[in-house]
Amino acid sequence: MVGKLLARGMLAGIVAGLLTFGFARIVGEPSVDQAISFEEKMAEDHAQHEHADAPAGAAHEHEHEEELVSRATQAGLGLFTGVAVYSAAIGGLFALVYAYAYGRAGSFSARALSAWLALAAFIAIVIVPNLKYPANPPSIGDPETIGYRTGLFFLMIAISIAAAVFSLKARRHAMARFGAWNGSILAAGIFVAIIAAVQIALPAINEVPAAFPAALLWKFRMAAIGMQAIMWSTIGLLFGALAERLETRQYRHLNQEART
Repeated sequence: MVGKLLARGMLAGIVAGLLTFGFARIVGEPSVDQAISFEEKMAEDHAQHEHADAPAGAAHEHEHEEELVSRATQAGLGLFTGVAVYSAAIGGLFALVYAYAYGRAGSFSARALSAWLALAAFIAIVIVPNLKYPANPPSIGDPETIGYRTGLFFLMIAISIAAAVFSLKARRHAMARFGAWNGSILAAGIFVAIIAAVQIALPAINEVPAAFPAALLWKFRMAAIGMQAIMWSTIGLLFGALAERLETRQYRHLNQEART
């Protein structure tokens, strides 16, 4: 059963990857191209400024590094491969989490459980970390701090997931004493309080140049969130439908065996 769910989860992830790639190609890539153009223009202005300040007769050698991967490949085949592999892996992990939660998270139907899990994952893995460390175009940020920034981002994801699990356990205990509605509100309050405290404690990072267009930065970040929203909503809805069909098929098979 778990193997069948895993296969359906990866299938849902592949479909989600196709839709996410289409969105990224149409909406996200223009922002990336504009950000790269901004970076190149800033580099040219800096080079011209250094040339103007240099002593007369000084020789300047300009080295042009060749791209290991062309921009066209990055925005086409490279983007498609990365998104498809990532989405398929996420779909497989989602199926495993669904298999564990099924029957333990209450009397949810397959579609309802899948949708709720996808929504919870989107909030914990995407929304919460991006509130503290939002996505930036490739032209923004100091290359020397990329490891530090990446570490903080994944730390925020880990803390968010742990806070979500703890809040769900608190909800289970609170429901027995205060009821489902009040227990859910209490659990949500616990999650928000933990995340707020952690985000205040963690260091802030702002390496966006003052001259970078605010509208372009906003478009890029909205595109990044949109990609994740498409991926998680597709996985949650499509996997739920596939899991429900599998559940119905299994139920019919068991009924046939019982009759014989």
